[in-house]
Parts: sequence; structure tokens; C-alpha cells
Amino acid sequence: MKQIKTKTDLAINGAPPAFDEKLHVGRPNIGDKAEFLRYVDQIFESKWLSNNGPLVQQLEQRIAEHHHVKHCVAMANGTIALEIAIRALELKGEVIIPSYTFIATAHALHWQEITPVFADIDPATHCLEPESVRKMITPNTSGIIGVHLWGHAAPVKELQNIADEHNLKLMFDAAHAFGNSHKGQMIGNFGEAEVLSFHATKLFNTFEGGAVLTNNDELAEKMRLMRNFGFGGVDSVIYPGTNGKLTEICAAMGLVNLDNLDSVVEHNKSNYFAYNRGLERLPGISIFAFDEAEKNNYQYVVMEVDEACPVSRDDIVEALHAENILARKYFWPGCHNMFPYRKLYPHARLLLPVTEQISDKVVVLPTGTAVSAEIVNVITQVVETVVGGKS
Repeated sequence: MKQIKTKTDLAINGAPPAFDEKLHVGRPNIGDKAEFLRYVDQIFESKWLSNNGPLVQQLEQRIAEHHHVKHCVAMANGTIALEIAIRALELKGEVIIPSYTFIATAHALHWQEITPVFADIDPATHCLEPESVRKMITPNTSGIIGVHLWGHAAPVKELQNIADEHNLKLMFDAAHAFGNSHKGQMIGNFGEAEVLSFHATKLFNTFEGGAVLTNNDELAEKMRLMRNFGFGGVDSVIYPGTNGKLTEICAAMGLVNLDNLDSVVEHNKSNYFAYNRGLERLPGISIFAFDEAEKNNYQYVVMEVDEACPVSRDDIVEALHAENILARKYFWPGCHNMFPYRKLYPHARLLLPVTEQISDKVVVLPTGTAVSAEIVNVITQVVETVVGGKS
């Protein structure tokens, strides 16, 4: 594997790239193939492919147990899960969310003709800043969606206090927080509901999928009806709904990957600390820290580039891309700067100074089971050479 010791070794300066194949931030973590094929055999024998099959039910039970929550309602994907949870909670008018999140959080509202109102974030956590949320409340506000970004919990207690004070519904986008905890309690137990994503790039995947976790019996039953067109029985539609079901083949992938989850987390943790060791002495460079008192999935390695760094964030990203290391500027430039929101709210950036600042500082680096310690070493060598000015 290529070693980078001086600037002449960088691909951006004409040297061959470090990797022949592109190294993505979110290469899928995949469990045992033989075990997956055994589940496939079961599916072929039962001929039960969808419609709340036995593997989906088994996966829901195991995920609920893993998060110490009463209900896991599996869905076709995380976005459908967000949309169904939003509709089941009967949100309307305006809902406050961070702009510093994946665009699906905003789209899930806009798609249902609900106005996403962007609040600012805390620079230390990258999650919603409670006082900014409070300032955005109007008579049209019906709810708040907090985002547990990078697996770090949003300010759960503070947001719940605001929701209770103003009679608002509170839910969470927990796409980054599978298997994590907050103050010793597992994610999935906060607000009215919490939404997971099982997309291929996530820590835990089902090829494609998602789920809603909740302790609310009535809400869980409503969402189960909604994901299956509102059918309460044969030829009996008792609620408006859509097709949000998870298939058996996706559940099979999920069951296999759930068995492999502990080893994936340990691998991510090892990568996280290797990145820390490789980058900790560089000026203006820091790695976003996990709270070691909590359960963490170490899904994201988030590097911040501040004013003390002698080169810009974009200079580092350009150098990494030249080596086929596809580091990402998540969540640049923020939802408020993307279509259609930049047109709908052209002055939103004036109310989101921290969001603007953080989105210009962050680089997310590759990790997961496809990234070895040797690969992490090469990536840190690239960053060190670009930042440290080796000649």
C-alpha cells in the first residue's frame, strides 16, 4: 500500500493515487453469506416474500429488544418511516428541525405539505440548540424533530421540556444512532417515536429499510396499519395508508447483520481511535468525540477543520479525493441552502450562523469493515502531509 511521506507523494501533485478503487465513506457492513443464504432458502420454501412475514416479525422483535423499547415497526426505508411517523403523529403547519441534517428530514415534511422550520445547532454537539428552537415557535408550530447526529443524542430533556411547555409533539430522527444510548437509556425511548434507517451505508443495513421505535401502543398500531394501506383484516381497510412494508429478503439481511453487529462496532471503534492517534497533533484539526460513558456505534469519523489549520477544509477534501478517498463534506451546505428551501427561505442563513459555520468545517472520513488499520494510516498520512506541509 502506498506510503505518503512528502508532498511529492500526493496524487494531487501528480503521483499515482493511493487506491485503485474509490474508497467511500459508507461501504456496506455485511454479515455471513452462508447464514443469509439459509434465510433465503426459508423464504423460497415458505413462499412468503412480503406482507409482514415471519422474518420481518423476528427482526422487529430483536431490534426492539436491542433498544429496550416496546415496539419496532419495520418499514421499506428510513424516509418512508419518517413520513409515516410524521403522519401518525398528525403533525401539520410548521415543524422545527435542524438544517444541519440529511435532506430527507426536511423532505419528509415538505412532501406532506408541512413547513420545515430550521433552527440552529450547538457548535459542541452539532445537534439542535434548544434556545434556537424556542425562538422558532409560532402559533402554527405542531412539533419538533430532533436529530441524533453522528450518533450523539440531541438534547432530549431540553427539547421535551419545550414540547411540553408549548403542547408540541416531539420525535427524533435516529438514523445515525442505532444501538446508542443517552444518559444510560437506549435510543428509541425518547419523544413520541424515533426513526431508524437501515440503508446500505448505515452501521446496520437490511439492503434498504428503516423502522420506527416507540413505547406508545396506539401509535405503533396506527403505523402498522398505515404501512399496509390501512388494512385491518382481509378486505377491511380501516385507516388511510400507503405501502411502507419491509420485505422478507431485506429482513433476512438484517437478521444476519444483527448477528454481526458487535464485531462491526468493535471494528469502527478501532478505526475511530486510529484516526485520533493519526490526527491529534495536527494544527486546526480535531475529531468529534464520543462520550465513552455511553453505548456508541462509532459509525462516523467526523473531522473538524478550524481557523488554526494552515489549509482549508476544501483543500484537504480535494487532496483526499485525488487519492480516491471520497471523504464527504456532510452536511454541507445545509438543507436551507438546497432546493426548494433556499428559494422558499432565502434569508434563513441569517438565523443559522452556527449551522453555516459547522457545515464549512466538517469532513467525514471513511470507516466501517471495508476500512482496515492500514487504510486509516494512509488517510491520516494524506491529511498530515497536506496540513503539516511536508516537502
